[in-house]
Amino acid sequence: MIYYNANDILIRNLQQEDIQIITDEEIAQGWHATTEKYEMRFRHQAEGKAIALVAEYKGNVAGYINVYPDSQWGAFAHKGYPEIMDFGVLEKYRRNGIGSRLMDIAEQVASAYSDVVYLGVGLHSGYGSAQRMYVKRGYLPDGTGVWYQDKVCEPYGDCCNDDDLVLYLSKTLTSRETLL
Repeated sequence: MIYYNANDILIRNLQQEDIQIITDEEIAQGWHATTEKYEMRFRHQAEGKAIALVAEYKGNVAGYINVYPDSQWGAFAHKGYPEIMDFGVLEKYRRNGIGSRLMDIAEQVASAYSDVVYLGVGLHSGYGSAQRMYVKRGYLPDGTGVWYQDKVCEPYGDCCNDDDLVLYLSKTLTSRETLL
């Protein structure tokens, strides 16, 4: 399914052939990537658990994002709120509006399920641009503090500043998202 097609950006559902392309591109930019994560997202999409989206820029796979309509993880698990997760734009395609458009479409998809959407964002510096973007888009901390390895990190508890250390943010969707 195609969700958006304008200004050199096409957003559509993840396809099997995208998995290796994304993995290879992430490895080329120095990330520790494997196909397993994307194969899982593709499987979850086929099972109806997720909407897995891919952005193309001028015909090249450039980014991805996933919406889980009733997420089983994090601060809002099992509450009927959609979660946006695993969002990325390949470095060589950044600053072309791809990330903003992916978020627009993910929020539009989420709005079909609830008027609240949430996400978890990593806390190390590699997530700095995402942290700023989420705040600019109106996401607010959920109030449970930081989470580590899918559990609330207790005050003064041990954790590591890796990809498993996250802060959950939520946003009330407005008519803007439902009209995109």
